[in-house]
Amino acid sequence: MSSLILSRRDIEFLLYEWLDAEQLCELPRYQDHSRDTFDAALDLCEQMATEHFATHNKKNDANEPWFDGEKVHIIPEVKSALDLFAKAGLVAAGQDYEFGGMQLPTLVEKACFAWFLAANVGTSAYPFLTIGNCNLLLAHGSEEQINTWVRPMMEGRFFGTMCLSEPQAGSSLADIRTRAEPQADGSYRLFGNKMWISGGEHPLSENIVHLVLAKIPGGPPGVKGISLFIVPRNLPDEAGNAAEHNDVVLAGLNHKMGYRGTTNTLLNFGEGKFRPAGQAGAIGWLVGEPHKGLTYMFHMMNEARIGVGLGAAALGYTGYLHSLEYARQRRQGRLVSNKDPRSDPVALIEHADIKRMLLAQKAYVEGGLALNLYCSKLIDEERNALDEEQGRVTLLLDILTPIAKSWPSQWCLEANNLAIQVHGGYGYTRDYNVEQFYRDNRLNLIHEGTHGIQAMDLLGRKVVVQDGAGLELLMQLMLQTTARAARNAGIAEFAADLDAAIYRVVDVTRQLHGCGHPELTLANAAVYLEAFGHIVVAWIWLEQMLVANTRDGDFYRGKMQAGQYFFNWELPKTTQWMDLLASLDTSCLHMQDSWFGA
Repeated sequence: MSSLILSRRDIEFLLYEWLDAEQLCELPRYQDHSRDTFDAALDLCEQMATEHFATHNKKNDANEPWFDGEKVHIIPEVKSALDLFAKAGLVAAGQDYEFGGMQLPTLVEKACFAWFLAANVGTSAYPFLTIGNCNLLLAHGSEEQINTWVRPMMEGRFFGTMCLSEPQAGSSLADIRTRAEPQADGSYRLFGNKMWISGGEHPLSENIVHLVLAKIPGGPPGVKGISLFIVPRNLPDEAGNAAEHNDVVLAGLNHKMGYRGTTNTLLNFGEGKFRPAGQAGAIGWLVGEPHKGLTYMFHMMNEARIGVGLGAAALGYTGYLHSLEYARQRRQGRLVSNKDPRSDPVALIEHADIKRMLLAQKAYVEGGLALNLYCSKLIDEERNALDEEQGRVTLLLDILTPIAKSWPSQWCLEANNLAIQVHGGYGYTRDYNVEQFYRDNRLNLIHEGTHGIQAMDLLGRKVVVQDGAGLELLMQLMLQTTARAARNAGIAEFAADLDAAIYRVVDVTRQLHGCGHPELTLANAAVYLEAFGHIVVAWIWLEQMLVANTRDGDFYRGKMQAGQYFFNWELPKTTQWMDLLASLDTSCLHMQDSWFGA
């Protein structure tokens, strides 16, 4: 029986037939690898996700973590699964051999991790946050910090978080109030509150390493005055083991509609609960240089944004597979051409409207997964490129990151919505899994920068940086694809459609930035993100169709049909979106508070 978590066949298509993962083995960093080692890693992750993560997904959702005023309680299956994850060396899968890692390419690592995200996103969040924490400190931390904090995290003994938001500031990081007071010994004492901290408190590891944004008194105002600090839950003893409790206090858990298996916390730093009188303050250590904290944190956030998109695609994908199985097994109704009420009902999948919903899901989730694996390969190329080529890859990755995060968060959530609809009334009950997938996926539009923030980042910064160099690079890549597709019978018409959309988005981008009114330029940025994202995913589909169009079999015919659906049903939506943007519509911008009524 095929998996209901992800499609191994599709992953192999994306890795080996489209993205040519084996070519990465020619790079010195990955020369010890081959398709055999990649497949072995995929085998391990598929098996672990199936046997140890998916098995407690519903239980983790129904029995979310709870706080008794002193400790957080989590069902035991979570720790058992995470202990196995760490024992298998997966926290360090993409890291250097020096750190006990496997030196897997990011492309293969993310394909492996997608299994865990689809199987149980609540449990998976703990190690994946930790991996991001490790990567930030490896890039910007000192050797002592790496030895003290990163090595135990890679072993799975410590877990990590990122602490940005505050109750009064939300996404507006310029307004954070947490302060860090320098001490004579080179450490800092932190005072403040952090909200929405995933994995901020739990009994799953010996220690929790918080990366905390705070301001050093006397620094520049706004985001230019933000610094980054390591603030552990427990201070280390001389041997580096977790010992005395730091002045970091769990004020409470946030209870969410989805993602319930991951603790989400309000943390108080420096309230004095765990420090003697007169010695309050959470002890922390500066990462890198003062006032560069946001730059450093974006190293983790950009990685996390691609991870969010991957998780959204994975949740959409497993919902699609569950609804596909249900549609094949559930017999209900008769075809409209059959007027005999005595005839047997047909399987749901025989009905055209069910096919529509399944085909839309397939187009969204396979497109979203492909986009994020493409971006993962760009990370490998960026990491191993020469300076000149590295700048080019970085530009491309920068412009694609807001799309890689937000497009799957929007449209793979819609896939989950359609999965519920395919199940009918049953889909709305907890007897089936699809309602949980929807609730879990709904968070992805919000965390690591909301949909609106990603939209403003794309339109306000990414498409105009370096005089539009990133936009020009992406457009040229897409036009190279359409030029190849134009020579292929069966997909040439889709190439022409994409060409028209590419030229239109460039033209509309110029119009938006040429209006001389920055607020109007960004007023409809969310629509721009939708249109731009659809064009990018159409390109990703055309890339897949270039491969599938040359091969035979049901799998490839399914690829071609999903691509055709995207071009016939989805890409045309961008015409209306672009027309709206080009009109410089002020409906939203000029709306007044009092006009909303009560």
